[in-house]
Amino acid sequence: KNVTQERMNKLTAIKWSDLPLDRAVKQVRGDGKRVLATFEDPNCGYCKRLGKDLAQMDDVTIYTFLYPILSEDSRNKSDNIWCAKDKGKAWTDWVVDGKEPAKASCDTATIGRNVELGQSLRISGTPTIFLADGSRIGGYLPKAELEKAIDAVKR
Repeated sequence: KNVTQERMNKLTAIKWSDLPLDRAVKQVRGDGKRVLATFEDPNCGYCKRLGKDLAQMDDVTIYTFLYPILSEDSRNKSDNIWCAKDKGKAWTDWVVDGKEPAKASCDTATIGRNVELGQSLRISGTPTIFLADGSRIGGYLPKAELEKAIDAVKR
């Protein structure tokens, strides 16, 4: 058990209502009553593991902030995902199935604003997860642990 990381997660918690959820890729599974937000780079290996886990979760609403910090290719993929007709499908196709997002174009200023937001929240690695109570999880958590953390949140 990493008590330092637990303490840092508490100290770096945010106010959920401050998140600009309209700038995230929204996916609802089941009734969507449990919520979380993630900051993810499309080329992050741990983000892909998280994506596979999230695809198996029920009754959850996931807000994915595209946060391309690893490479120029990450930015290109993020832009194509953001401009896709079905952003959620494009994201899942890429992180779960490895299906390259189709080339698309639209106003991608949102991606830049997400990077600025992530930097202001001192997000230096992906994935970074925020639970509905604003608590932060820095890094990947296995599905069982993440489910437990989500279920422990009192809204």
